[in-house]
Amino acid sequence: MVDVIAAEISRFVRAVGPEPDETLAEMDHFAEEHGFPHVGPEVGAFLRFVARMSDAERIFEFGSGYGYSAYWFAEALPNDGSGEIVLTEVDEDELDQAREYMAAGGYDDLARYELGDAVETAGKYDGPFDVVLIDIQKHQYEDAFEAIRSKVPVGGVIIADNAISASVIEFEKLLDMVEAAQAGDDAARRVIEAESNEHTRGIADYLQRVTADPAFETVVIPLGEGIAVSYRVG
Repeated sequence: MVDVIAAEISRFVRAVGPEPDETLAEMDHFAEEHGFPHVGPEVGAFLRFVARMSDAERIFEFGSGYGYSAYWFAEALPNDGSGEIVLTEVDEDELDQAREYMAAGGYDDLARYELGDAVETAGKYDGPFDVVLIDIQKHQYEDAFEAIRSKVPVGGVIIADNAISASVIEFEKLLDMVEAAQAGDDAARRVIEAESNEHTRGIADYLQRVTADPAFETVVIPLGEGIAVSYRVG
């Protein structure tokens, strides 16, 4: 696992960003105490910022855990209660915990809680979704993109977490695969791919797919564990 940004820079970004409310602070404490992987306040604040800039009314999450990112998103939804955020999670206990935290913040009425496979769940919903977060098993990222792509309108955004790093991602091999794809060296990419784990391949495949899609403009931002932000341009 690679450190995406120095700890001092991370602290700086957190200090300049919006201060989490009491419920978010409690959620951060839970993550630290139990070693639960979550995007953290730096990325959480960025997610909310993107939702505000997009005037988001509907948000879909592939993988919600205990509701941390959904809570950040929720405050950006319309104040009249017309917004909607769909949380998906395969762990029932985590989804119940997400429901409790969302209710504590007053966001329960905006949330739709879906237990089960996120990609299958996406197929049950009609668009549009203004903002989408992908944070599930890495080998499912490309499937998630295909499931939601047509439901994101022009001006909408798809954000994928762990675009650079995670405990299961082999960064050097990810970098080599991305560079080989950029150079059009398919043979080299296949060799590296064969030596990589499915999580690393999943991120590489996802990045190759979204960057090749002319309907989206994608940048990777070194925040948290790296986020790929894809803006629908046409």
